[in-house]
Amino acid sequence: MADEKQKVLAKVEKDGSALADLDDKWKSDKEIVLAAVKQNGQSLKCADKKLKGDKEFILKAVKQNGFALQYADKKLKADKKIVLAAVKRDGRSLKCADKKLKGDKEIVLAAIKQSGFALQYADPSLKKDKEVVLTAIKNNGWALGYADKKLKGDKEIVLAAVKQDGGVLKEEVNKKLKGDKEIVLAAIKQMQSGDALFYADKKLKSDK
Repeated sequence: MADEKQKVLAKVEKDGSALADLDDKWKSDKEIVLAAVKQNGQSLKCADKKLKGDKEFILKAVKQNGFALQYADKKLKADKKIVLAAVKRDGRSLKCADKKLKGDKEIVLAAIKQSGFALQYADPSLKKDKEVVLTAIKNNGWALGYADKKLKGDKEIVLAAVKQDGGVLKEEVNKKLKGDKEIVLAAIKQMQSGDALFYADKKLKSDK
């Protein structure tokens, strides 16, 4: 039995996803599952239900793969320590968090610092928060698309977005700000070409 366990342990240490093909007895073995999730957090999907509610296991799993959060027991998706660890690993795992934590500014800021796109999963109230939106677009300019409508018309916000990715000017910037010379020039500078000018207001296109 000891030799068999060592072989199984070696297998999951090399490839955590191998847990899926093992006998059920190994899926409830703490040492085996812990080794599997350490190597691949997604393997938590195949673990015994009891372990999905074990905070120690979930914490290790999300530190390996943020999206392992989706396989955690419902109560752990509402555990701030667990969710914070998950979003620091992969900001987009905010999608799997309890609704209440999607409105927790500390959690959301940690998520968008890792991935600006995580803004899409934040509570609507935080999509109106200028600090939150600025943080998101400094990570990824295209996160502007998930901001509240009012902030999409905020010059400081839009300027930060095009400085991160000039291409944002094409789809996410309103007509009024496409006519703002400072914003268009910032987009051109970021893209290191005149391509951004194609998305600018007609008046600026004829500006010599």
